Amino acid sequence: MRLSAVRRTALASSVAALALLATACGSSQDDGDEAAGDGKGGSGSSASAAPAAKALTAAELEKAVLAQADVKSGKVTKVSATDDVAKDKVKGEKAACEPLALAETGVPLGEPAASVKRSWTEGPKKPSGDASTEEEIGAAFDLDKALVTLASYEDGGAEAVLKDVKEAAGACAGGFAFTAMGEQARIAKVAEDPAPGGADEAVAMTMTMTGDDGDAFPVKVYVTRKGSTVASFTVLNLASAGTGKDFPFPTEISDAQLAKL
Repeated sequence: MRLSAVRRTALASSVAALALLATACGSSQDDGDEAAGDGKGGSGSSASAAPAAKALTAAELEKAVLAQADVKSGKVTKVSATDDVAKDKVKGEKAACEPLALAETGVPLGEPAASVKRSWTEGPKKPSGDASTEEEIGAAFDLDKALVTLASYEDGGAEAVLKDVKEAAGACAGGFAFTAMGEQARIAKVAEDPAPGGADEAVAMTMTMTGDDGDAFPVKVYVTRKGSTVASFTVLNLASAGTGKDFPFPTEISDAQLAKL
């Protein structure tokens, strides 16, 4: 079933929200991390010329990861152990496409020194006062769910991750299949998007996922590097998962996260 695939692979931490659309349920904890910094980066479309930075520790990543105080709207939560996807639970049908499968499921690529994950759920949108019942229902489901993964690397590992993702995006543009947590998933195509600002390097993609019924819907996957840390974002819009229509990537989340790095 399509929504089962979404629950298992498109956004591992979104089980609780997707319960609105399916029978799945999950749990998460509020995150009370420190507030964001004020720095902003450039276009992030090319590699930085600066020397490789030292990998952040697990404690440093916990301070650097997106927190509730960093967002103007929505809710930031920790990803529970039961909703997390382990690397050994994701397998690409083709080795060349496996970096995209890992990125899409929020699994850190390579061998990070430390990693941390958070989930963000957009706040509900209020329909206009004269909205119809159908429009009110549509607004209720027009919510973005984002899985944010930070991973820090030693010895140029972060640069290698971006290289692998870029190569996979080109090689697998025509689609690929993978298995995550025992569920088969299929991406019909991978289209590159404009890269977000604030990073040293970035790869932005819209992956079109297809369900067992043949319907297709978009999933946004952005992989960015700031120094020795890779910040990846997997975003699903609940309404788009039902209609198949495209949706804009919530740059407020990537801006806030990259500013903290």
